[in-house]
Amino acid sequence: MEIIENKQMSKTKSPQKSPSAKKAEAVEVSMIKVTQVGSAIGRKHDQEKTLIGLGLNKLQRSRVLESTPSVHGMINKVKHLVKVEAA
Repeated sequence: MEIIENKQMSKTKSPQKSPSAKKAEAVEVSMIKVTQVGSAIGRKHDQEKTLIGLGLNKLQRSRVLESTPSVHGMINKVKHLVKVEAA
């Protein structure tokens, strides 16, 4: 009997955190401002698409983006066409 009771006790779920508790634990995300300073005319197709992916498609247009590895990779691909600064 004791073995069966122990198995039943282990099946109980641990208490879950509420969504508001998860928000309180969120870490602040650093933001960067990306401004297009070079034209996409005459550039490779993938560079044009990268600018569009960053939300840029006209000169002097700016976007404030989260500083994530994927965004940094996109910026690195078109670093000759954009200006990056802390937001």
